[in-house]
Amino acid sequence: MRPFPSLIFALALSIGSQSAVAQSNLIDGQVMKVDQSAGKITIKHGPAKRLGMENGMTMVYKAQDPTMLQAVKAGTKIKFDAEQVNGQYTVTKIEKAK
Repeated sequence: MRPFPSLIFALALSIGSQSAVAQSNLIDGQVMKVDQSAGKITIKHGPAKRLGMENGMTMVYKAQDPTMLQAVKAGTKIKFDAEQVNGQYTVTKIEKAK
């Protein structure tokens, strides 16, 4: 019966470390413009290697959920995640940088 508590502890530790890895995979950026009516955001950001962007740049992204744009405005420093959806770069997660 002793292995069971160890297994639970190992599982909890694994989940916690995955969360930390997910946080570190977010891209650092700064909001340049928010277009609520179009559901788009312009972000100046550093490299986004998983999107094939080796250098930083300023780009317009579509918001997966336009309501996420209500929490930010031009000048806000953010961390975000994005992916290509139907050939368009789309922000899937956004949070204010700490």
